Amino acid sequence: MLTLGCLCANEKSSMIKNRLIVILSGLMLALLLGCINTAASSLEPITPHSVAADAQPVVIDTDMAADDWLAILYLLGRSDVDIQAITVTGAGEAHCSAGTRNALDLVALAGRPEIPVACGREAPLEGDLAFPTEWRERVDDLLGLTLPENRREASSESAVELLARIIQGSPQRVHLITLGPLTNVGELLEAEPGLVINLEMITVMGGAVEVAGNVGSSSGIENEVAEWNIYVDPRAAAEVLDSGAPITLVPLDATNGAPVTMEFYRRLERDRTTSVAEFVYRVLAAQEQYVRSGSYYFWDPLAAAIAIEEGLATFREIPLVVVEEEGAESGRTLESERGVIIRVAMTADRERFEALFLDAVNGRLP
Repeated sequence: MLTLGCLCANEKSSMIKNRLIVILSGLMLALLLGCINTAASSLEPITPHSVAADAQPVVIDTDMAADDWLAILYLLGRSDVDIQAITVTGAGEAHCSAGTRNALDLVALAGRPEIPVACGREAPLEGDLAFPTEWRERVDDLLGLTLPENRREASSESAVELLARIIQGSPQRVHLITLGPLTNVGELLEAEPGLVINLEMITVMGGAVEVAGNVGSSSGIENEVAEWNIYVDPRAAAEVLDSGAPITLVPLDATNGAPVTMEFYRRLERDRTTSVAEFVYRVLAAQEQYVRSGSYYFWDPLAAAIAIEEGLATFREIPLVVVEEEGAESGRTLESERGVIIRVAMTADRERFEALFLDAVNGRLP
């Protein structure tokens, strides 16, 4: 009995030791995986491509929403585009402080930390309309994601001052691509109307011409006809459309044909060979519920792509006015005999756009 008792005790001791070994091994593995995941989560700036000698000078005016990040990275992935500056509108989704910091870190990821970034006013030219607070907080926080830190600071110039200096000083006409409310650009052209002769084109992501708007459907606001970028600052939009500058409008009419699908999401999941593509994947992963629901679109990336590759869209010339009066149609882009003739993108080649976008963020474009 004594011998058997000792054996049982030894057996129990051995079992306890084995369990401890298993537990400790599991803890070590968890710690190791944690280190690996932490390392994998950091993104290194890529080596930028060479900008072609005949590249189109471009300035981006943005409100630094999540789809803007994708649009900016797409443009930075093209050698035929020379991004001269990025201006942020504080009247859009991001607030100035967070928006400029995120823009600086975004260009650092793309290997272009020297691109100047400045912010404009934090209220529309008229009125006090704004994006929902929860949207603004999410984009300020970069959806909880991280980017390489850019040690440079935002420009001491205002957005309007930076826009004026770049456009006036460029030996070539500048293509201005706007991805948010038109507050900065409206203020610029109101103050310096002569600058339009230095503009090759203003490509505007905004408006809804022959389709429903997206303000009421996403916020509960009683407005079924306006698109957000125009709705927030209709006065600025009217100023830009009436400026005499050559304008291409990329409204919801075109972007409705370019949803971010789960099929594209899975393609990107398999095809992300650069830090830029990895970041784009993480942006979509953070918003997967919207992608699955079919409510997320390539709004700004499509506009950026059409600005450079006109063959991605079909166009109509339409006389448009912007409804500025407060009410259920505020911010509407309305066809009218009183309007200015604007070139409007009506449809988009989604498959070709998706292929170009994947090539750009993966560094495959020449």
